[in-house]
Amino acid sequence: MCSHVKAGVLVLALIIVGLASPLLGQQKGQWVPGQYGLNAGAIPDPGFTYANLALNYSAGQLNDSNGNRIPAINGTYSFWVDENIFYYVPQHKFLGGYFMPYMALNYASGEVVANLTGASLSTGGGGSGFADMYVQPLNLGWHLKRADVVVGYAFTAPTGRFTAGASDNVGSGYWGNNITTGTTFYITKNKGTSANLSTDWEIHGQKAGTNETPGQAFTDEWGIGQVLPLKKDFSRLLQLGLVGYDQWQVSNNGGTIIVGGISVPASILPYYSVHGIGFQSNFILPAKDLAAFFKYYDEYSAKARPQGRTIVFGLSWTLRIPKPQPAKP
Repeated sequence: MCSHVKAGVLVLALIIVGLASPLLGQQKGQWVPGQYGLNAGAIPDPGFTYANLALNYSAGQLNDSNGNRIPAINGTYSFWVDENIFYYVPQHKFLGGYFMPYMALNYASGEVVANLTGASLSTGGGGSGFADMYVQPLNLGWHLKRADVVVGYAFTAPTGRFTAGASDNVGSGYWGNNITTGTTFYITKNKGTSANLSTDWEIHGQKAGTNETPGQAFTDEWGIGQVLPLKKDFSRLLQLGLVGYDQWQVSNNGGTIIVGGISVPASILPYYSVHGIGFQSNFILPAKDLAAFFKYYDEYSAKARPQGRTIVFGLSWTLRIPKPQPAKP
């Protein structure tokens, strides 16, 4: 569901460490953590749903493969992505569940500013524009007695601008395939308290203009939430909860990378990982099918990548088809 300013700008910051840097050319997955949290298995009412999700990532440190900060590099790495997400849920069921395809059109911008401590070497880069497109053509959701569950397949199309070696890329330069799940388990009978888990397994194609295929990655996003009525008739609800995410590279990079003009196996690159925890708040108007959300995550551990924080906010609105009938007096 996501696309982001790729690590082309990050690579510039890493180059100044020297050609022997174990992080040179390090890739991150296409999936940007922070997409889900509470209500991970929720299924919109039948009809058309529009959601807007704005995500900001910012980091002030770069970690090595052991999770330790690289003190020689000072600077910042940040990006914004604005996701416009369109869902369609038919009224009729399929295989006992609801068919829920969707797509995300994304605009991204990013910046990196870095320098090598004690030397005159410094670099910067960044870019903005329409980024990669995320499409989930297969997505099925079921309302169970005490849980909502969704399972699907998606692909990431490399529609964002990408040139190998450029410092202003906003796309990944390769196709991605995603196997996704989402589950919301209702701990209490009134469904006010829930435990949530979403997963994404991403498989990557070869990067355009290179001989490199980024390694596969796995992401989980979780949350524990509580709904609080703001009005006695439950027309206004506040949902609060603890949320977090974890992402790991799970297979070697394929192909080769160029280091100092020499072609070397991309498999020498260390696996990256990151872990974050934070909170989420939702304001919900059930009768209007309208919800607004805010999330904050602080990354407490990262290996072979930046470590920082993620802020996410946005809203969703559903045009129900057919329209609900007013209650009879």
